[in-house]
Amino acid sequence: MRANSSPVFSPQSGCHEQLDTVVLRHLQTPWKKPVAAHSEAAFRKAKSWLERSDRASVILDSGCGTGRSSLALARHHPEQAVIGIDQSARRLGVLQNSAEVLPDNLLLVRAECADFWRLVRADGWPLFVHYLLYPNPWPKPGQLKRRWHGHPVFPELVALPGHLVLRSNWRVYLDEFARAASLVGRDSEAVNPFSTHSPLTDFERKYQESGHPLYELQLPAEMSTG
Repeated sequence: MRANSSPVFSPQSGCHEQLDTVVLRHLQTPWKKPVAAHSEAAFRKAKSWLERSDRASVILDSGCGTGRSSLALARHHPEQAVIGIDQSARRLGVLQNSAEVLPDNLLLVRAECADFWRLVRADGWPLFVHYLLYPNPWPKPGQLKRRWHGHPVFPELVALPGHLVLRSNWRVYLDEFARAASLVGRDSEAVNPFSTHSPLTDFERKYQESGHPLYELQLPAEMSTG
């Protein structure tokens, strides 16, 4: 049976007219909201876990939902430490409370992504790849500041080390993200159509089976000058 997910609808057909203004304002005024206590606790747990691990670098799966994508990444990259982050204990519990045997290179934590990213950057984690898979598109024009590239944490997000992979079923989201990244000095590759025989997330499977076009944007890791 084919899925029956509705495509993203928005009056926007291109980048938001206020995108540059919003991004540049956030670049000029660093975000100083206090980190939530549960995010701080999750970060400490993850840091302790990493210190006990023999993996040299980290794959971060932000907004991982049920953690299925994190599990697939951990199995595909046994040499990497994979950390899946989601704000919902209920979603994370789907995998954590299942009979699935989780590999020892996988950790799922409940945290706010924006908090976790700031803590990761401040602590200098060796990120290898950062996945942002099908974030909420917030497609109404008035919701620009709810999209990650319109959020005040965006300069911190794109300042994280490693290769960033973003996927969405709304092309405008990726076009905006690429534009926003260029404003803060990060070059991206072109936005490309994407398809897969092995969907990483439940959303990826549902959207593909519903016939939605999928898109991928990659920001290559910045070359070290040291």
